[in-house]
Amino acid sequence: MLERPLQTLKQRLKDHILVLDGAMGTTIQNLSLNSSDFGGTLYEGCNEILSLTKPELITGIHESYLKAGCDIIETNTFGGTPLVLKEYNLNEKTYEINYCAAKLARIAADKYTSQEKPRFVAGSIGPTTKAISVTGGITYDELKQNFYEQAKGLYKGGVDYFLLETCQDTRNIKAALTAIDQLFSEMQDIIPIAISATIEPTGTMLAGQTIEALLASLAHRDLLYLGLNCATGPAFMTDAIRTLSDLSPFYVSCVPNAGLPDENGCYLETPQ
Repeated sequence: MLERPLQTLKQRLKDHILVLDGAMGTTIQNLSLNSSDFGGTLYEGCNEILSLTKPELITGIHESYLKAGCDIIETNTFGGTPLVLKEYNLNEKTYEINYCAAKLARIAADKYTSQEKPRFVAGSIGPTTKAISVTGGITYDELKQNFYEQAKGLYKGGVDYFLLETCQDTRNIKAALTAIDQLFSEMQDIIPIAISATIEPTGTMLAGQTIEALLASLAHRDLLYLGLNCATGPAFMTDAIRTLSDLSPFYVSCVPNAGLPDENGCYLETPQ
């Protein structure tokens, strides 16, 4: 059982709005890296490997957000399942990549933590490249194993909670939760879990579930928070966030991106 910050997330959330960091992927893209930064042309484009090949770069991104005042930083592990890493022949390094990414974030968060403003680490778990209800091509048990391997590395690396983000299919979420429950049983420890879904312009998740349906499927869990991220920007999120605010027994998160691009591929939303 690892020692985590004394002031728990739930205690902090009672009195404060906590701010997450910004996007890891686009920040990395803005650095104009070359293949050698990723460890060779075979791995170019795999942001997750940078936690091993360029740890100082990932630490710098974490610290830039912490200096800006965020409360929570996410690990550089959005595509950290074996399923996704296999595209770069890196699936055998799943544990190492997730463990090291969690350690980098943990060290950075601890460096900027004070009694007045504790900082926390969210273990980022993306939706993978498969969705049981949409793409098929994978079973529930296979997804569960993928999520388990990633979650174990993140847990051992010292994250404060697991963040299942950009969720598009409730079945995938269930597979991840089953995997995390297995890990908790083995570790004889529990850390919080948060879930952030993505709502399409149609008003549903990619697999067709409404925000009400997602909430009904997860209401029995003791989640840290349930919210939305990515997809359509703040405008299209409003109704779903309002619904969660009215109905959810959990804290609500809202993490919009820059919206949908126009006909020229330009994003019209500014950071402000």
